[in-house]
Amino acid sequence: MSEKSSSSGSDEDVDPEAGHPVELGGVLSKWTNYIHGWQDRWVVLKNNTLSYYKSEDEREYGCRGSLCLSKAVITPHEFDECRFDISVNDSVWYLRAEDPEHRLQWIESIELHKAESGYGSETSLRRHGSMLSLTSAASALSATSTSSFKKGHSLREKLAEMETFRDILCRQVDTLQKYFDSCADGISKDEFQRDRVEEDEDDFPTTTTRPDGEYLHNNNGSKEKLFPPASPKGINGIDFKGEAITFKATTAGILSTLSHCIELMVKREDSWQKRLDKELEKRRRIEDAYKSAMNELKKKSHYGGPDYEEGPNSLINEDEFFDAVEAALDRQDKIEEQCQSEKVRIPRLTPVPPGDAYSTIGTHRFATKPHSHSSSLCSVDLVSASDDIHRFSVQVEEMVQNHMTYSLQDMGGDANWQLVIEEGEMKVYRREVEENGIVLDPLKATHAVKGVTGHEVCHYFWDTAVRLDWETTIENFNVVETLSDNAVIVYQTHKRVWPASQRDVLYLSAIRKILATNENDPDTWLVCNFSVDHDNALPTNRCVRAKINVAMICQTLVSPPEGDKEISRDNILCKITYVANVNPGGWAPASVLRAVAKREYPKFLKRFTSYVQEKTVGKPILF
Repeated sequence: MSEKSSSSGSDEDVDPEAGHPVELGGVLSKWTNYIHGWQDRWVVLKNNTLSYYKSEDEREYGCRGSLCLSKAVITPHEFDECRFDISVNDSVWYLRAEDPEHRLQWIESIELHKAESGYGSETSLRRHGSMLSLTSAASALSATSTSSFKKGHSLREKLAEMETFRDILCRQVDTLQKYFDSCADGISKDEFQRDRVEEDEDDFPTTTTRPDGEYLHNNNGSKEKLFPPASPKGINGIDFKGEAITFKATTAGILSTLSHCIELMVKREDSWQKRLDKELEKRRRIEDAYKSAMNELKKKSHYGGPDYEEGPNSLINEDEFFDAVEAALDRQDKIEEQCQSEKVRIPRLTPVPPGDAYSTIGTHRFATKPHSHSSSLCSVDLVSASDDIHRFSVQVEEMVQNHMTYSLQDMGGDANWQLVIEEGEMKVYRREVEENGIVLDPLKATHAVKGVTGHEVCHYFWDTAVRLDWETTIENFNVVETLSDNAVIVYQTHKRVWPASQRDVLYLSAIRKILATNENDPDTWLVCNFSVDHDNALPTNRCVRAKINVAMICQTLVSPPEGDKEISRDNILCKITYVANVNPGGWAPASVLRAVAKREYPKFLKRFTSYVQEKTVGKPILF
């Protein structure tokens, strides 16, 4: 504020530029929606307005949204030290700073802009307060008076009479006060003159007359007061008797009117009480309805916000969490069905019936791939562990050995494994394991697919070029590093299933042919995916980093063709063993994770194996 305005205190002299808050701009994470979650945005605080842009470079194209901070409510989050919320009526922005210090800086700057916005400051009170308040009060009083006595005409008339009586009584009181004052002055003056006359008699006893004619002594020696006798009107011409009678009548009229008003109010008290009770009840119902509507509106407005997503302090309960996840998965299934219906679908091959030519292990044999059947598929060369050398070779070899040792074991005699799904040749087992409240259930599935080889199944499972053709849960992925022709490090983010947090995975994927130890062993291929760390794909606060250890082991079983016929796809069968150990991280309820796993893993196996069948039909066999 300028010196002039400080000294004068005039609103017109306020310098709008003096002490104005400075502009603030920077990158904040803004909650966009439950699909995309937190996104970095360029946020600008200027002239009591908070605006955001997609990036600093796009400021020239205009902001994507803005909030006037005059009536904004800034709420620092109770648990997240970097987050603060800004709400204006039903509009809420969820923002996260880089660290608590930046959050404090933003909050203080916003509060400063808000304080200088003209609402709640001394300037605003002087500028807008007094006359508006008086006018509003007068209007409210007038409206109240009119509505209160709209139906009480008699009472209103009596009140008007009391107003008239009050004016008359005030005038009479003034008149009587003047009379009493004049009387007091006259008495004082009379006593003073009387004292002077007595003094004169002592000094001049023979005097009969006075020049001023105030006193006159008669022959008897007595004196007569020369004051004229009091007028009936009294001093200053006031008719005291008449005024007293009028005063008495006025007070009597007031008392009578008050008595009449009391009678009217007593008569109307019951009806007023009933009306009051009715209005109070009506107000209570309206307030309840208002609160209910506001709660619903708030729930609808912010449901899907960060407070209702997965987290240690989530406001959504387990049942609502499950229902929301199930609804989101159903929507994804419908979208997938629509996409698939637009494609030309070939008939799926008939599942392998029990008791066929492949059900007896004695009919299985590993068929050496004839040279004429070499595939045109872009596949990896057949390699051994010694040919695939890179900095993770030891870990890959350890993972392969563990999976070949334990993953192929029969689970019939292990009571810890529970059969959760059985559909034809496909069986899914689960062993319930929890650690620190996080579900770590190992999962194992077995399946048999006719018409494809283990090499073909593993090829399509490992090849990142066709990953998005069959994997519907991935939002995006990229190869972070190619370690060798048979091993890559992949970073992928999965589609978010609200209210669960979005997950990402960084893992090494390696494909390996398992060399047979004897001639009766089936042709076996393996793909193992396990989590690793990499400097080019560090964890972020946008996604929960999941840890995985997954293996797909595929064995090719071949039945002898009839006569001299060549081996066809009708003669081959692929036995698939899929094992998954996943640590999802985060705070999703255990019941939800298990329900999703039970639902999604069988769908994944059926979808993927059908894709492999479709891609290999009519093509040379890749052994």
